[in-house]
Amino acid sequence: MGNEEFDVETALDAAVALNRVLAARTHRRKVMGQEVVVPGQLGEALHLPHIIRRLQGKQLRQRERGLDEFQELWPTLSSVTREKVLDAIGWYDPKSLNWEDKRSNRRPIVDSDL
Repeated sequence: MGNEEFDVETALDAAVALNRVLAARTHRRKVMGQEVVVPGQLGEALHLPHIIRRLQGKQLRQRERGLDEFQELWPTLSSVTREKVLDAIGWYDPKSLNWEDKRSNRRPIVDSDL
């Protein structure tokens, strides 16, 4: 699954999904002696809100800059995280689909013995 090519719209969808995936991760922290579960803040550390704002920008130059930033970030993510994001946005690889899958537009394999 290493052949993802994003445009501005798909990068925006993926960035928003990535932000949700990273926020869903929680960790325990002690606050005033009490152990509390807090949401993950890795999205903020990776400047995802900033990238999302750029991808939503009105100027083409800003959207392209946001796309470049997202494409630089994408390969640094773990394969599990990338798969979760791609599943969240409905991304699929047509070559990996079964013939029965409606998204598959491949022709059936012709048997030369017939």
